[in-house]
Amino acid sequence: MGDIIRIAIDTFGGDNGASVMVKGAVIGIKKNPKVKVFLTGHAKLLNKLLANEEYDKDRIEVVDATEEITLDEKPVEAVKKKKDSSLVVAMNLVKEGKADAVISSGSSGAILAGGLFVVGKPKCVKRAPLAPLIPTTGEPSLLIDCGANVDAKPDVLVQFAKMGSIYMESVLGRKNPTVGIVNIGVESEKGNQLVKDTIPLLKECKDINFVGSIESRDIPYGKVDVILTEAFVGNVIIKLYEGLAKMILGEMKGAIKSSAKGKIGGLLIKSSLVDMKNKFSASNKGGAPLLGLNGLVVKIHGNSKEDEVISAIEQCRTFIENDVSGKIVRGFEETDNVG
Repeated sequence: MGDIIRIAIDTFGGDNGASVMVKGAVIGIKKNPKVKVFLTGHAKLLNKLLANEEYDKDRIEVVDATEEITLDEKPVEAVKKKKDSSLVVAMNLVKEGKADAVISSGSSGAILAGGLFVVGKPKCVKRAPLAPLIPTTGEPSLLIDCGANVDAKPDVLVQFAKMGSIYMESVLGRKNPTVGIVNIGVESEKGNQLVKDTIPLLKECKDINFVGSIESRDIPYGKVDVILTEAFVGNVIIKLYEGLAKMILGEMKGAIKSSAKGKIGGLLIKSSLVDMKNKFSASNKGGAPLLGLNGLVVKIHGNSKEDEVISAIEQCRTFIENDVSGKIVRGFEETDNVG
């Protein structure tokens, strides 16, 4: 790995337009001197946006892409047909070894399809999961999988547990991170067939610190470092998390504004409310990496602004500096050789 970390940013597909991605890239390279960014999209527009910015011209490069994948298109079909889309062009930069990572705020389905069919994965990796960090009362926990594999089998979930453990130890510095599988109870007889079949395999796995089942009500308290589940349940958890956080913050804001006493109290606890809002915000946690591929692919929210882009750039830098993809592949290859 060279000293320079190269990140391709898909500038189209998000709700807030290319200007947000450009601004985030400009600030991102200033905060991360070892990063170079490739901006994929309509070159004329991107160069116009960059003309208004001050930045190191050697560390941002525009790569022209004439097509865009929209949310209403079938993901796999769009990725295969739109070879010159901003997303596929960015993915190809990784495939060809010209970039180390991709960041996109576009269609989740298209990002998953591009990761699998363009970037690709090693044979030793069974499936590639999406794994976002979610807030808890303590440090964030990793939720894996949150939307990529709704039909995962027990052996696939064991690989997810290993990937999540490597990520948490390498990127967040959690030594011997704990792993818990999402269940409807902690008793051994509880759970659907997938959970019942997976638990014995997790107990036998020496590469992870499996602590048993975790109920959904315990997730916000950070009971485990790695929250293991298949994508259907994981996606329900992440969407509920996002909606509940928005509702709670909205209700608090409404209560504060509803009376003079509330407004006075709001002023007294303003700094605490800001801290609380920041804890729930995705802007300081990066995106959801698609783990287990031949390169790093990071999905950020469709409504991401500059802060989310900057955070994702820092996330990519840390991920690549710690060779997370390499550690995952080597770990699985060693397991296959032993088997």
